[in-house]
Amino acid sequence: MKAKCWISVLVALFICSAASASLAANAALTYPVKVEDHQGGDVAPTKAYEMAKDNPHVFIVDVRSRPEYVLIGHPTIAHHIPLKFWTGKHTSKGYGMATNKNFGQDLMKTFNPKTDTLIFMCRSGKRSCFAANEAVKAGWPADKVLNMMGGFEGDKVSNSLSAYNGQRLLGGWKNEGLPWTYKVDPKLAYSEAQ
Repeated sequence: MKAKCWISVLVALFICSAASASLAANAALTYPVKVEDHQGGDVAPTKAYEMAKDNPHVFIVDVRSRPEYVLIGHPTIAHHIPLKFWTGKHTSKGYGMATNKNFGQDLMKTFNPKTDTLIFMCRSGKRSCFAANEAVKAGWPADKVLNMMGGFEGDKVSNSLSAYNGQRLLGGWKNEGLPWTYKVDPKLAYSEAQ
C-alpha cells in the first residue's frame, strides 16, 4: 500500500515538473534595454534570427572581441566586426580592451547602408547599443540599425540562493536555442587585413 502511495506521489511530481518545464520553455522572454538612448531600434534574438533568415539584406553583426567570438561561440549566420579588441593586458577592471577605430569603415566595406539593415549583437546587449550609435555616426540610417537585446549569452541569474547565481542563463541567442557554433567561417570572421 505504501509503495503505491509513493509511486503515485512520484508520478504526480514528474507530471508537475514536466508541465512547469514546458511552460517555462514556451514563456515569452522579456529583455531590458541596456542603453536607453541608443540610436536605432531593439529586437529580441528570435525575431533577429527570423529577420536575417527571411531577408537577404538583414545581417547580424557580432561586435564582441575575437576571444569571445572564438572561445564562447557565435551565431552561425553572424558577421564578426569587433567594436573593441582584447589587448591581453590586465587592468583594475579585468583584461583591457582597445577601441576598433575603423569600426564604421569596416561596416561600410562589408555592408551597404542604402539597402542593408544591421542587427548588432554582443554578450548581453550593452556594447551592441554602442555599436548602433557608432554605425549611425558612420552614416548608417538609424531606421536600419537594431540592437539585439540579451545578446549572445543573456543576463546573469541574480539569486544568491540559486546554484546558478551569477551565470548567464537568462535569455540571449544561445539560451533561446538558436543556431550557434565555435567553427570560424572565414567569410564571416573579422579579417586580419581589415
